[in-house]
Amino acid sequence: MGAQSNAAPIIIKKKRVSGGDGHHGGAWKVAYADFVTAMMAFFMLMWLLNATTEKQRKGLADYFSPTIPVNPVSGGGSGAFGGDNMFSEKTLAMSGSGASQRRPTEARQAQGSIGVSVDGGEREVQDFTTLEAELMGRTGESMVSNKVLQHIVTRVTDEGLVVELFDTEDQPLFESDSDTPTAMMRALALLVARSSDLVTNAVAVEGHVRASPVVLAQNPAWDVSTARAQKVRQMLQDKGVTPSRLDRVTGHADRELTAKNPMAVRNNRVEVIFLRNP
Repeated sequence: MGAQSNAAPIIIKKKRVSGGDGHHGGAWKVAYADFVTAMMAFFMLMWLLNATTEKQRKGLADYFSPTIPVNPVSGGGSGAFGGDNMFSEKTLAMSGSGASQRRPTEARQAQGSIGVSVDGGEREVQDFTTLEAELMGRTGESMVSNKVLQHIVTRVTDEGLVVELFDTEDQPLFESDSDTPTAMMRALALLVARSSDLVTNAVAVEGHVRASPVVLAQNPAWDVSTARAQKVRQMLQDKGVTPSRLDRVTGHADRELTAKNPMAVRNNRVEVIFLRNP
């Protein structure tokens, strides 16, 4: 019988370490988090598009747009940057929107790349802002009622400040198919005439009507839209607008619709445009 040893047996334990398959790692969590964030931003965008007006969306777009003016061409001059500003009339143009001649007249002087004079451009924008605030009842002393404000929309375009006066379902501005103004139209004409004293710009009046549900052999749309524009011009003149400021009166029939439905009453409107100064 062999001798027995008191030494403990040696046990070797091998542990298998696995790195795990790709789908068991943590990279998918990062990708999923990015996906959820993108979807949240997408649904927030959809909500904003549905919950805001056109003017509010324009404001949001302007907020995220760069506002630094950049002149795309030389303003003339012999300095390091080709001129001191885009409106320079002190030196002849090198290439671009500098001076047109050595002694330019007011009508033919360089207007710059934005199309307004350096002296009156900023002032005109400020005047439009003040006029728009007065028409929309945003001033502290405004007496414009909410019923009147339901018929007014303003916007600034390349042509000038456009003031839309339009029908609603329960309150038209003219009698049906005629140029006879209602009490609401008279109130709107008085408001526009009084507010027009804040600026000196020329005024244009345009008439628009909705499309007819049936095809007519004698479509009165042209006559009605023109007659309504003429009536508004006459009311503005009677309320104090100087006749020399009234630049043009036009009727557009149902050719320039503002609502998707051609027969919507929203298309019955008169646009009073405060034109930009030349």
